[in-house]
Amino acid sequence: MKLKFWKKEAVKKKSVAREWGDAVMFAVVAATIIRWATFEAYAIPTSSMEKSLLVGDYLFVSKLHYGPRTPSTPLQLPLTHQTIWGTDIASYSDAIRLPSFRFPGFSEVKHNDAVVFHYPAEDNHPTDLKTYYIKRCVGLAGDTLKIREGQVYINGKVAENPRERQFEYFVSTDRVLNNDFFKQRDITEAYGAQGGYVVFTSPAKAKQLAALEFINEVALSKHEPGVAEADVFPQAPTVYKWNRDNYGPLYIPKQGATVAINAKTLPLYKRLILAYEHNENAAVHDGKLFIDGKEVNKYTFKQDYYFMMGDNRHNSLDSRYWGFVPEDHMVGKAVFVWMSVDPEAGLFDKVRWNRLFSVIE
Repeated sequence: MKLKFWKKEAVKKKSVAREWGDAVMFAVVAATIIRWATFEAYAIPTSSMEKSLLVGDYLFVSKLHYGPRTPSTPLQLPLTHQTIWGTDIASYSDAIRLPSFRFPGFSEVKHNDAVVFHYPAEDNHPTDLKTYYIKRCVGLAGDTLKIREGQVYINGKVAENPRERQFEYFVSTDRVLNNDFFKQRDITEAYGAQGGYVVFTSPAKAKQLAALEFINEVALSKHEPGVAEADVFPQAPTVYKWNRDNYGPLYIPKQGATVAINAKTLPLYKRLILAYEHNENAAVHDGKLFIDGKEVNKYTFKQDYYFMMGDNRHNSLDSRYWGFVPEDHMVGKAVFVWMSVDPEAGLFDKVRWNRLFSVIE
């Protein structure tokens, strides 16, 4: 009997295009997983956290601290957020929505953490694709927060203040102060006004300005207690006469906690119950809360909530204006600045070398 020996077929070599395609696919998948589960880059677009974080800072945000969340909108182009790069075309479809779960992290949210989260008041995108915000967490779930004359109190005790917090001041002077004057004093927000300048700076720098012989006065721009700001949360000035400097007391809901629902508390917690608590049959009619068609006079929360404020206290759109941040909107903790670019500087002074790889306090 003759034995037949079969030759091994030569493995077909991949084309250059195929090899590049495989490499790109692997890189995209790897980057997507890293971005979702570990660290994500984030840029500071506004001055609400000055001087702790500057416009032009590029951060790494840790998902590991609080635990990454599974995406609830799976039909999305990789490495995009809301729109396709350079266009206004949506990069996702919400035809499929999945429940989202958070993996365990190695840390809980703490007072004064610099936190990146999804902007809660935005309703035109799914939760996991809402715009990113960064603020400092001043109030945790279960805390009672109060602000008096700009000072935050938590559970009746003075809260620790950010080292670089700023306020708005009016600098009265007869002189013309140019950009170099403010730049030399590390004041990046200064605007001309009748009789002087409006500046956003720290109390220490305000005191230094007041000591200059050509400065007539440096006055803190503050709101008096009992004078309501109509746009301050919960936007009920007839019930809550709160403003940016005098606010609360306000209870921050904790999972499992029960609050009474009445004409005074409903403005505070209505949006949470209707928008964030996933109650399919909840509604408010004539100032009363109904769930599954029945009026309720108390409510037990299903998740934790947080209260966020910017360190630039008089130039920050934060929880004082739009309310609580739900736990399922929390993204991660800002850990360090990997690059910092001054958008106002000349070509050779663009990079702020002293901020590279600095830890965020």
